[in-house]
Amino acid sequence: MLIAVAHGSRDPRSAAAVRQLVAALPGARPAFLDLSEPLLADVLADVGQGEAVVVPLLLGSAYHALVDIPEMVDSATARSPGLSVRVTDVIGTDPRVADAALARLAEAGARPGDGRLGVVLAGAGSSHAAANAAVADLAERWEREHGWAGVRPAFATCAPDVTDAIAELRDLGARRIAVASWFLAPGLLPDRVIAAARRADPDVVVAAPLGAHPFVVAAVRGLHLSAHV
Repeated sequence: MLIAVAHGSRDPRSAAAVRQLVAALPGARPAFLDLSEPLLADVLADVGQGEAVVVPLLLGSAYHALVDIPEMVDSATARSPGLSVRVTDVIGTDPRVADAALARLAEAGARPGDGRLGVVLAGAGSSHAAANAAVADLAERWEREHGWAGVRPAFATCAPDVTDAIAELRDLGARRIAVASWFLAPGLLPDRVIAAARRADPDVVVAAPLGAHPFVVAAVRGLHLSAHV
């Protein structure tokens, strides 16, 4: 059984987007770490016996992936000795997820090759430096490969924020600004990023969250299959 686990949010749009994604994966079950239901612990308890693969619908490998999920899985298997659970890497490590972010950006009208365009790659941010560094590395790769005036990372909960990123892109000569979404689903943090971007530039182009894009679905499916190799 595939269990796709997301963070959870007080914003109902977030859980709805996660369920839409999981609905594209036949036989999969959605779960959440907090704030939304069903919780991962409850889904694992419901499985009870047999094998399950947990795919974290997380874009960075930080505390939730490194601590929360393993602890929940260990507790579940300790309570149910007949339950075997494998946990995959987070989906953000799969290159198809980055391709989905590019596709969402193109859908919003920001395509590669526009040398007047500055792109902000905006994510939630983490206290785990390596997770933020992975977003910065992706921004650097996009800058090398896609012909834009520049690409800068920005975060909703830590520095650099989207206002600083836009200012840097303006200094590089960007005439137009687009914000690429490194968020799986809509919610409070993406809204914060969008509001700040529009304050800095009312004409900013904003990409939709990744959601159930076919590349994201393929990434989840691929991680699930890799757990059986």
